[in-house]
Formats: sequence, structure tokens, C-alpha cells
Amino acid sequence: MLRYIAENPDRSGKREIAKAFALRGEDRVWLKDMLRDLADEGLLEKKRKRHIRPGALPHVTVLEIYGRDPDGNLLARPADFDGPVPPIVAIRASRSGPAAGIGDKVLAKTFPTDDETGPAYTARVMKVFEKRSEAVLGVFRVLKDGTFRIEPVERRQPELVVDKEFSNGAKSGDLVEVEPARAPRYGLPKAKVLQVLGSLTSEKAVSMIAIHAHDIPHIFPAEVLTEAEALKPLELGAQSPPPLTPPRKGDANVSDSPSPLRGGVRGGGKASEGFAREDWRDLPLVTIDPADAKDHDDAVFARADEDEKNPGGVIVTVAIADVAAYVRPGAALDREALKRGNSVYFPDRVVPMLPERISNDLCSLREGEERPAMAVRMTFSAEGRKIRHSFHRVMMKSAAKLAYVQAQATIDGVPDDKTGPILETVLKPLWDAYAVVKRGRDARQPLELDLPERKILLKQDGTVDKVIVPERLDAHKLIEEFMIQANVAAAETLEGRKQPLIYRIHDAPSLAKQESLREFLQTLSLSLARGAQMRPAQFNAILERVRGADNESLVNEVVLRSQSQAEYSPANIGHFGLNLHRYAHFTSPIRRYADLIVHRALIAALGLGPGGLTREEESRLEETAALISTTERRAMAAERETVDRLIAGYLAGRVDERFDARVSGVTKAGLFVQLPQYGADGFIPVSSLGGDYYIYDETARALFGERSGKGYQLADRVEVRLIEVAPLAGAMRFEMLSEPKPLPGSRRSFHKAKGRQRASQSRPRGRRR
Repeated sequence: MLRYIAENPDRSGKREIAKAFALRGEDRVWLKDMLRDLADEGLLEKKRKRHIRPGALPHVTVLEIYGRDPDGNLLARPADFDGPVPPIVAIRASRSGPAAGIGDKVLAKTFPTDDETGPAYTARVMKVFEKRSEAVLGVFRVLKDGTFRIEPVERRQPELVVDKEFSNGAKSGDLVEVEPARAPRYGLPKAKVLQVLGSLTSEKAVSMIAIHAHDIPHIFPAEVLTEAEALKPLELGAQSPPPLTPPRKGDANVSDSPSPLRGGVRGGGKASEGFAREDWRDLPLVTIDPADAKDHDDAVFARADEDEKNPGGVIVTVAIADVAAYVRPGAALDREALKRGNSVYFPDRVVPMLPERISNDLCSLREGEERPAMAVRMTFSAEGRKIRHSFHRVMMKSAAKLAYVQAQATIDGVPDDKTGPILETVLKPLWDAYAVVKRGRDARQPLELDLPERKILLKQDGTVDKVIVPERLDAHKLIEEFMIQANVAAAETLEGRKQPLIYRIHDAPSLAKQESLREFLQTLSLSLARGAQMRPAQFNAILERVRGADNESLVNEVVLRSQSQAEYSPANIGHFGLNLHRYAHFTSPIRRYADLIVHRALIAALGLGPGGLTREEESRLEETAALISTTERRAMAAERETVDRLIAGYLAGRVDERFDARVSGVTKAGLFVQLPQYGADGFIPVSSLGGDYYIYDETARALFGERSGKGYQLADRVEVRLIEVAPLAGAMRFEMLSEPKPLPGSRRSFHKAKGRQRASQSRPRGRRR
């Protein structure tokens, strides 16, 4: 069975294994028990409803080609591997596939091999990512002696020397892209300036470092801009009015939750040629966004359900910008959107997935302007259970553009000129509906981590003004929960129509991470139940026990780190964190390509006119999901690094000052500490912690002194002194001022016992007396 799973990673679900071994009836019960036993022994892992060997590569993954074998075949390693030693992958030669070479990053299908002496996998290249140049980023500096240097922006990048003839007109303080020369035997390596990206003192220069470091496309090609500018606002044609009563069971594209729809005829039995967009311009939908938002891709409306069979129920309508009406499959706009995968949000700029003509104009649900939209109308019972839903392609007109704080203030009794007139008719019904939907959320029990997010506010010149923790309002939670329910409705409808789509999936924590978390909780006298079928409620019970305690932050942090990373996939395994069986991203097609795919899938499945998902797109869903998962991780890394650089630059003038901090990471090399006031991280080398010899305790997430038994643990509150700042690298070094404290679980005595045991084993054994 293990051999079959290794050789057939794409056909390793329980049903497929049973079919392969011709298991029926009671034999399937034996198979279930056998798979569980193999998982408990660490021989199997379950991922996306498939079983894999621990450390095995996904069937579709990103590889980096690094060299050739003696026969000239290309060799690669996984770009992102969660394990000690990444496996070697041999690239299969292909006449029809894309050509790849050394240094390329590729998306590939992997196949395990039986060769014990050669590469563990072979792979077939599906796509070659754009080649990254060997150029590096730095800041051009003119020293007092008139020589030119390149100050590095990467922590591991060396300082470089530039001769005058290779300066390319750069001035001191310019952010430049340079090509390093071969390092000499003596002295610093040299480089030549390829292009000047702008002055480091200019606004938005810091985010430009991350954009170039991560190869984030930020300039739209001319053909994309031309295509966008040529688009005209969509006008309402001959439309049918919206239904005055909520849709009922048996209506077209209506779902009875939680059971998905029946049938599977592509197009939903409707003819796209007869499609007419519905006129919803009189429905008072409103947008509720951050005060500084420039694009508005969702609008909401709610009212009580007048059906006497649903007492206390509500009807919630969510309308989403109809990007598919403008961005058609295969067009230049579409190709560029897929290449970007998502918008990237920096404190000082946004790198949009779509040009502003689309994102801030034609598809932005502006107040008082007609806009095409994809809408879902959902009916909930008084207990918050979704009874039914239906999708509509409509023309709408936003009744009001509101900010979160503004809407919340109105509900709390402080209306303004805009919100006062719609308080009774629009806002109160929204909050009443949220109270109902929240009952369903509370019963569902998604993972409830308490980890406040910080927001950087900038001055006009792009430097940091201050860092705040925005208050979490009911207005935020209302929009968030309505969007979640709309996403669920989209996944249910498409699955019921047997329409291929891209799900948003989140796997349960791996058995290894569960065990690591369990061992850590034991050091705090907390227990986590064992079992393959973990539920968010089990983690919530732990979080509730430490609420208000000194170790609340510590436990929240460790539980977060035990979770898997959410990603996109055409194979559904559900969403563990939200505790949902079916979930797809539908509500942000302006900034996420995954949502645009779901919109197209709904259009195709329900016969909602032109712009539906094509057969070619369906055949590439696995590749598309892998691509947009990669761009999402790229965006997260770039956003995080930019924040680090901005905060480091902000604190550069405060060396030798004392700060309150929290231990945010523990390694053998030392402690990472975070300044809660700023959300910035820095490092304290273990060698600077004092005269004791510090030992790394992985289970307790701590460093403790061998002699004293005292030390520092993840989430400890400490006082530190800022010693050194490297703003361009986003790096800070601190000195620990707080004394070490006794650690729970008597880790010192444990290690002393281990030491005595090793010492006794090393002594020669005498005759027993």
C-alpha cells in the first residue's frame, strides 16, 4: 500500500486506494483503520484528501533548477520544502513543453522514482517563471574620499565597489540595480550600475526595494493599458426586475444548505444567448470599507424575512463587482492579472492586479454610479443557518459609500448627515442580520485566535508617523461574516453543478505539529486531546482557558504557528480554520485572481451570459491554483519585509534607547524580540545573554541557563536596548536588560539528569557487587 501511494500521489485518496486493491464492504473498514495506523506510526500524512509519504513532494509544485547530472539532465530542488533535506528532482526532457535551464524557477508535475541511487523524483515542466536577473539592489553612496560604494539592502549581501565609469549617472542616496562582478582575491567585490530606480529619500522608495527583490510585476505593459482604456462602461440593456420575494426551493440556481445542488449540466440549463442582466439599481446596497479605500468591490443589504415559515429569519444580499464583464479569458488584461495573481498592499502604495481603469473606475462600486455586479441573495433561519441562496448577474447603484468607523458610530448613536437618513432603512437591518448570522458562526466554532494587527501610518514624505492597532469593530465583523457566507454559497453552487473551480483550502495541523504543540502545552499544565480528526473547537477550548492569563499571548502565538498555511486548490479538503466543508474566494475579484476564476465558473455553470470559464481554463486549474498560491506567498513576504524596513528606518535615530519588548522567536542562535508598540522584530544573539551557558529547549520554546535553570521563553515580556540598526535590510540588534526568570516544567533538572545519564554511560562498567 505504501508503495502504491508513493507511485500514485495523484490517486491516493481512500476511495482510489480501495478501487486499486479491489476492496469492498467490510474491507473498506479495514482500509480506514490501516491508513490511520500508518499515519499514527508517521509513515503517512493526509493532505487534500490524499495520502502522501512524510516529506513527499506535492504532485504539482514549484522547483528551482540548479544543475545537471553526468548525462546532462537538468536537476532541481523544491523551492519551498518543509523538511531537513530537500529531495533531488530530475527534469524530464520534453519536445512539446516549455524549455527550462539552470537558474530557472518552474512549475512542474512530480513523479516519485524507484531508483535508490539517483534522484527521488522526476518532473515534467508545466510553466517557466520569468527569469530573474543576476542583478542585486543597493543604495549608491559617495564616500568622503570620492569613491563609490553600494550599500546592501539584503542582510546577506556584501558591500560593493563601483568604478566611476560604471556609475551610470547615479547620485548618492539613489536606489540602484547593479550587476556584481566576480569577487577579487583581495578587497571588496566590484559592480556596475545597471539602472537607477530613484532616490531613497523619495516617497515609496522602501516598498520599491521589496518589489524588485521579489520580482513583483509593477508596471503594466502598454497593450494591457491600451486594452483597459478602450473599455466602455457597461450599460443596462433589456433587463428583468429583481424578484420581490426571496427565491424558493426549485428556483434556478438556488441551493438548500448544507446540501449542494443537484444536476451537473454545464450552463445550468439556461442559454447564455437569452441572458438579461437584472435591474437592481433601486436596491439600497451600501459599501463599507476602510476610510482610505480607493476600490470598492463589495456592497451589502439585508432585511427581515417576511416568510411566516421562517420566523426571525433574515435575507442578506451581497453584491460583488463584475470583473468578468470586462476582463475576458485570454485577453492581455487577463494574462497580466494571472501573472500578478493578486494585488500587493504596502504601507505606502498598492501594486494592483488590474489597471486603475478597472480597479478604481469601471469595477469599483462607486456611490451613485451604475455598476455591473455578481450578487448572491442568502436566506438564514433565526439560528443563523443558511436555508437557501441564489446568484444573480445585475446592474446596481450603490446608495452610500461608508467607512467602518462611520457606520459603527451611527449604530452607536452618533449619525452624520450621510448615515442618519439610512439608519432605520439600511444600517439597523444590516446589524440585525449580523446578529442572526453570528449565531450560526458561534455554533460553527471557527478558530478564534486573538492576535491584533498593527497598521503603519505614514507622513507625506513616506516615512513612518506612528503605528496603531485599529479597534476591531462590529462593522468589520459584519462585513467579514457576510463575505464568508457568500464564499460558501459560491462553493456550494459550483460543487452542486459539478463545475470545476478553485477552492480556498486550509488543512488541519499535521500530526507532527499537533504533537509538538501537545508537548509545549504540557509544560504549561494544559492538555490537547489526541486524535486524527482535530477540530477548531479543541484549540478554542485551550485559548479560552488562558484568556486573561499571563501566558495568553504565548499560547495564541504557538497555536497560530501550529496551523497549516491556507492555499488554493481545485481539490477540496475544506477550510479547517473557518470550520467549513466548502469554501471558495468569490468576494474580491478586483484584487485576487482566484475570485475571478470563481466568478467565471458561476457564469458558465448558471448560464449568466458571456465571460464564463472556458474549457481551456478548466484544464489548467491545477496549474493556476499553484501559481496564485505562489504569488500570494510572494506578496506576504514583500509586505512583511517592507514593514520591517520602514520601522527600522524609523528607529534608526534611537540607538541606545530602552524599549518594552516581547520574545517573538527562540532559536539556538538567540532570541527574536518584537516591540509591541511598533510591530518590529530584532535579534538578541545568545552570546550576549550573560555569563551562563544557554541551552535551546525546542519543546518549551525557550533558552535556559545550564547553571541557573533560568531563561527566556516565547512571548515573555522583557526590556531591551537598541544596539544597532540596518534600515535597508530591515534588521535591528538588541541587548537584553531583563534578568532571566525560572521556567515552568523544571527543564534544568531534566537536562541535568540527561547529562548524568550520558556521563554514566561513558564510564567503564565495573563488576556488579
